[in-house]
Amino acid sequence: RRRRPTCTCSRLIAVLAFLLLSHAPSLSFAVDRSKFRTCAQTSFCRRHRNGHSASLYRYKLTEWKFHEYKKTSAAQGTSAAAAGEEEVKADGTDAHQRQKQQQQLEAGADPDAADAGTGTGTGTGTGTGRGTGGGLWNSVVSRVLGKSTPGDRSGGGPVDPYVRGPAASLTATLINTSPTTSTGVGESLNLDVRLHSDGVARVRITERYGTSAAAYESARWTSDELILNEEEMVGADDAEIVTSTARPTSRDGDDEQSDNGNNNNNIKQKQEDDKALLTELVGTVFTATPDQPQADLDNYVALRYGGADHVLLLRLEPFSFYLFRRGGSGAGESSYGMPIVTVGERGLAHFELRRARDDDSSAGADADATNTDDGENSDAVLMDDDDYIPPDEDDDEEEREAAAASGGEEEDKHGGKEIVGYWEDGLAIYADGTREERPVEDEAEAEHRKLLEEQSPDLDREGLWEESFGGHTDSKPYGPTSVGMDIKFPGSSHLYGLPEHASSTVLQTTHGAGAKYHDPYRLYNLDVFEYELDETMALYGEVPLVISHSVAGGTAGIFWFNPTETFVDVYGPDDDGGIGDAAGHGTTTHFMSESGIVDLFLLPGPDPHTIYAQYGRLTGRVSLPPMFSLGYHQCRWNYRDEPDVYAVHAKFEELDYPYDVLWLDIEHTDGKRYFTWDSNVFPNPVAMQKKLDSQGRRMVTIVDPHIKRDNNYYIHKEATAKGLYVKDKSGTKDYDGWCWPGSSSYLDFTANKVRSWWADQFAYDRYRGSTPALFTWNDMNEPSVFNGPEVSMQKDLRNLAGVEHREWHNLYGLLFHRSTASGLIRRNPDKNIRPFVLSRSFFAGSQRYGAIWTGDNAAEWSHLEAAAPMLLSLNVGALSFVGADVGGFFGDPDAELMTRWMQAGAYTPFFRGHAHHDSKRREPWMFGDETMIRLRKAAMARYALLPFWYSTFREAGVTGMPVMRTMWMEYPQTEPLFATDDQYLIGSDLLVKPITAPGVTQTTVLFPTADRWYDVDTMAIVSKEGESNGVLSITVDSDIDKIPVYQKGGSIISRKLRLRRSARLMKSDPYTLYIALDGENKAKGSLYMDDEETFSHEHDGEYGVAEFSVSLGGNDGLIENKVALGPGWEDERAKDSLLAGRMIERIIIMGLKRSPKDIVANGSAQVQFEYNATSNILVIKKPDVSALSDWSLRF
Repeated sequence: RRRRPTCTCSRLIAVLAFLLLSHAPSLSFAVDRSKFRTCAQTSFCRRHRNGHSASLYRYKLTEWKFHEYKKTSAAQGTSAAAAGEEEVKADGTDAHQRQKQQQQLEAGADPDAADAGTGTGTGTGTGTGRGTGGGLWNSVVSRVLGKSTPGDRSGGGPVDPYVRGPAASLTATLINTSPTTSTGVGESLNLDVRLHSDGVARVRITERYGTSAAAYESARWTSDELILNEEEMVGADDAEIVTSTARPTSRDGDDEQSDNGNNNNNIKQKQEDDKALLTELVGTVFTATPDQPQADLDNYVALRYGGADHVLLLRLEPFSFYLFRRGGSGAGESSYGMPIVTVGERGLAHFELRRARDDDSSAGADADATNTDDGENSDAVLMDDDDYIPPDEDDDEEEREAAAASGGEEEDKHGGKEIVGYWEDGLAIYADGTREERPVEDEAEAEHRKLLEEQSPDLDREGLWEESFGGHTDSKPYGPTSVGMDIKFPGSSHLYGLPEHASSTVLQTTHGAGAKYHDPYRLYNLDVFEYELDETMALYGEVPLVISHSVAGGTAGIFWFNPTETFVDVYGPDDDGGIGDAAGHGTTTHFMSESGIVDLFLLPGPDPHTIYAQYGRLTGRVSLPPMFSLGYHQCRWNYRDEPDVYAVHAKFEELDYPYDVLWLDIEHTDGKRYFTWDSNVFPNPVAMQKKLDSQGRRMVTIVDPHIKRDNNYYIHKEATAKGLYVKDKSGTKDYDGWCWPGSSSYLDFTANKVRSWWADQFAYDRYRGSTPALFTWNDMNEPSVFNGPEVSMQKDLRNLAGVEHREWHNLYGLLFHRSTASGLIRRNPDKNIRPFVLSRSFFAGSQRYGAIWTGDNAAEWSHLEAAAPMLLSLNVGALSFVGADVGGFFGDPDAELMTRWMQAGAYTPFFRGHAHHDSKRREPWMFGDETMIRLRKAAMARYALLPFWYSTFREAGVTGMPVMRTMWMEYPQTEPLFATDDQYLIGSDLLVKPITAPGVTQTTVLFPTADRWYDVDTMAIVSKEGESNGVLSITVDSDIDKIPVYQKGGSIISRKLRLRRSARLMKSDPYTLYIALDGENKAKGSLYMDDEETFSHEHDGEYGVAEFSVSLGGNDGLIENKVALGPGWEDERAKDSLLAGRMIERIIIMGLKRSPKDIVANGSAQVQFEYNATSNILVIKKPDVSALSDWSLRF
């Protein structure tokens, strides 16, 4: 607890102490690990890791029902029955036999189906839960009338108000058949399978609710509406059920009567086909034992869909499921082979049910569970989030006073010293000017943790109902609510994803004797001050996406849609975890989440391009950034004042050093009050922005989510009056935490009204001193709370809908990012200017809202080396607009490190130099003229390639493919490249190998021999085509003036070569085409063009795409451009100015063995050219053609 100074004098001393300490230099670059939990310190992870709880959870699938789409398309967002589906039950009966009953149901709900719909309720993303069949309304009806709402389905419960997307194709009940369950009574769950037209399969497992037999009256809160890209999630209308039992195929009684013989034949043929398919599939996953030498086909049911290219096989008992893809691992084109993903095979699935605490709750695991099939989880009707009753405030205050009087842990921890603030590492600042020391872990506590981790779950009940860490206690009002599942990728030894971690792009093993790491990968967004490398500990953001890739099985993936704290173990191919595994060799992940539901998307691939299209339809694709944001950004904490800004800008101008954006950190504000300016140092912010804007530059200011608790601060005053803040655990008081401004509150961005209000604050009349040339940086949005547990919020805080923070913690940064981007759009009258917002925290879907950076790195070679693997991992997670601070945030780089980092940064999507306020000034000219020239050369290379970067981002926005790609994404059959993460591709055509060690003059590059490669500086061939899936390791020169970059043979890359000082000033500059011929003297490439800053390319079709192609024969050849114009650029009246602004002034052809006799443009005009027989380079000069018009050059 923080004690406030009792007099003006002591308060002044406290403030001075805080200011002095907050600007004291940090002497070490090592994270304080004691601030952050490991799995062993986390109750739910410790309880379920290593199969500890496997004996408590043995699931059986029962009461399944199939909902078949009719030939007409099914409506999105409605229940299965309302969408025109027909249902087949586990006993073979169908909806045709119950038609009259269905017609009587409200909204077409089937009383026997468990959650067949997609959620038509009106509940918003704030978690109000007031949709059909759930939330407060259902609670009131149930308690007053003693029954469920009309949407109730006997046994299964009402439609989940939160779920979005295609309707369920199969619904079922999961029964926990373990004789000893975690609750001590029978446990049952709802399961539904939702199939997508692109092959994606979604499996949701939820608590049963809203019925007399269920413990809860509303569904667990989930975030479909906030995250999923519902508009593009289209259901599979051709799904069919495959069982070993015959059933009628016709729904028309007249047809059955008129042609009964044909119908019987159809039934027989269907039975034979289904049995053959089940036999094939089950044969790949069943392992014979002496007790069961043959598989029981009745224990399996399958769903075939996607033009019969995909099959989801479900084993009923013990429950597991398997995704097959036609032509999968070990299969021919017409068969399925091994499954590409298996789920639950190891028996590690668990789902802890919400329950009321009583005197016997701790004995749940030991209780006699005799009632395992009746679906009852508790006899009590438990409290929901929606009707949460806060504890008495007076009682809460009395408890706090009692704790203070008795001298609690906090008092002992700080030795009675008065706390006046906290630093970013979470350590307290005292009124006497001293600072809390980093604690040393007690040996006894470490030994206790080790014992807890190793013991069985029957003994480990610590932390079930409340959990303490670092002096903070989590009250856990709903008890343990963890969910988990094991997910295996048969035949694969390379997994990728799970950003963000400071480790290799390939996921390393965390389980077993030879594991690379001891702790599982942790996914929990945190402000990790001075993070360490080669670790699985959580960082600033997370994307729970895993991509598997192998030569035989291709590409497959899973998206674990759960934003609560999650740990993921990785089992190596030879580690069966002590549990028999029927599906064979492969790498396994074990997901363990603190709460939420099991919501698993299976992505079938089969290749990288397809899988990113599938994932893009789930969470969205990268938004096309404004062109200026792809240039160089200059930042530090902090540029002191307006003269400092003008001086830095003027020096860039003087040196002809290109840059686009100058940034201001938190010190520009009035006392850390965001949307304000310190008038003493920035008295004329509008004039400052206009000055830079007039010379082609923009500015960025920081806006963080913590709001200073000052009643004279208009943002805080209005947010308080409107009730927009996150609440404390009682749900009644605004949460008060500590961050840069001191005492702060945090807006609840899960609520739509709060997001909208926040967006309004960016209006020019609200954010005084802002202009259209000012953009935004969102930092500290994990959220960071200096005096909170793990430097973040307590998990039992509540949003405005009463939902605990633990349920939406990992969404906070994304929602803040989203709201800010919305504000930058909304501030302009026509809402047509693209925003630019940089965020530190993220979740799946953040690619839609702006850029991400890797946080507080250090000016060390090891951090430069780690940058590429971290950025590649982010790109695996579909976050393309990413970068690492050039030069490192902490510390002082020397000239060599700065040079190498600037060279590397120029070939990453987001390109910003940044530094801590204790670091020496490091603008490019601070290292001397020789180094400045090298740094400028790197920046110039970046600016020359802006057309290529822009086109690659457009490709990412259309296809979902990352901008910065691991080598295997373009060479999926070249296994030696699967683990490579020290070199990468930009798009498909540029190969980059950053230099990440001092004193390097040569380095080794792995060239895929499927293509030839040209050095971008010399334009000479360095590697020719060879084996289609081979790799050639070549040692290349890489002295201090050289970063190895290569253009792929067969590609055409557009550049702009005129030196300008910003991207805006380059807008009308002509293009130079760089053509790298392949072995057949062919090449192709594209160039995307629009106005580079508005949404007119989307709203009005104002864009053009040039498709260049080259084919050169022995004595003749053709270079051709075919242009596709959007409707907004087809207007003849505007075409002349468009053409003139996008001319091609030069074409360079590499690898041409002979000179042409002449070159003719468009059949008539002779074109000048030069040919160098030594270098095999042809330069075509001034062809007088535009990138926006069709043309041809003939040799």
